[in-house]
Amino acid sequence: MPRPKVIIQLYPMLPAEGEEGRKAARPIGRDAALYHEVLHDWMEIGKAADGLGVWGFSTIEHHLHSEGYEVGPNPGVLNAWWAGQLKTMRVGALGYVMATQDPIRVAEETAILDHITKGKFWVGLARGYQSRWANILGQFVDTPATVSDGSANDEKNRDVFEERTEMLLQCWTEDSLELKGRYYEAPYPLETGVVDYPAHRIAAAAGTEGEIDAAGAVRKVSVVPKPYQEPYPPVMVAASKSVDSIRFCAKHGFIPVYFMTLEGVVENARIYVEESKRFGREFQLGERQNIVRWPHVCESRVEYDRRLAEWDLDIYKNFYGPFFPQFPQEPDTDFLENMKQSGIFIGGTVQDSIDQWQRIYDEVPAEYITLIWHYAQVPKEDVIEELELFMSHVWPKLETPDFG
Repeated sequence: MPRPKVIIQLYPMLPAEGEEGRKAARPIGRDAALYHEVLHDWMEIGKAADGLGVWGFSTIEHHLHSEGYEVGPNPGVLNAWWAGQLKTMRVGALGYVMATQDPIRVAEETAILDHITKGKFWVGLARGYQSRWANILGQFVDTPATVSDGSANDEKNRDVFEERTEMLLQCWTEDSLELKGRYYEAPYPLETGVVDYPAHRIAAAAGTEGEIDAAGAVRKVSVVPKPYQEPYPPVMVAASKSVDSIRFCAKHGFIPVYFMTLEGVVENARIYVEESKRFGREFQLGERQNIVRWPHVCESRVEYDRRLAEWDLDIYKNFYGPFFPQFPQEPDTDFLENMKQSGIFIGGTVQDSIDQWQRIYDEVPAEYITLIWHYAQVPKEDVIEELELFMSHVWPKLETPDFG
């Protein structure tokens, strides 16, 4: 029987001795020697995963984290580096925050990565929820970052994300185009085009049809190169709450990536199947679905608690909690127990892990699994050891239908 495709997602999280150690090391995100060590050890994890049958290796786009929680400002650079070192594993990111990105630049960069990898590349996209950096990098459209809360800011963030994602698809698939949206247009300004282009004669004769008008103005753009894969690489979209995100994925055949509880995954996976039918796509339950979990596979439940406390508690309490209302912040919260009940952490002994994953797959036999370790708060050796245990003992127990 087919097995799920496993993706490893690492940020990294620069290591400190808990919350107080992070404060004492301020600003640890600017520690160049530490980042250098973490960066190169990261490659060793990738090479280990490459030999274990892992499908993909991934990172994140987050900026300006001086406290060192998620130091991932340029996923494309990392993907290119990894592609030259890994043999069979695919690379990608979860993902480009489109509300802060120029769609043409994303189209160019990802097409090049697709060629570098010879098609072993996927593109991850996200709306962006961190105002600390998204409001700065996205200021040219005054795009407010927010969680999915139904507010006016939420709606604007979604509008910008969807507009630029639609434009990204145009850039990949159309030889020449005009981008006309509420928040972005090209050529700029659309009313006149780019007037008096000095090399208009050769562009008119050798470029795409309609790029240059009779007066020598640039009236359309042609984004080069085209992707290696036809019509473009697989696209994954992060989803933590909103059904609208699932409908948008179904419309385009994108792969939703579920940062949510099993109940949320079940509900949204069914919506995805039904919504896809409206666009002429027949998918089985679990097909083109990606479930995210933070795992620890170890020798005992006591050890599982220790790892959660030492490796995950700091970021859960101080970073995830303030952003997401489903993670409580009351002073008397038993954070360790709350983490275990949150639905996003999964682990314990090998058998505990098998049992938990089989419960998930009884409900939604997802085509993809994304596993996140808070490397390098989780030491390199422990990430590799837990990954080996997962791939050798847990993964073989999970079955998916033949999705074709």
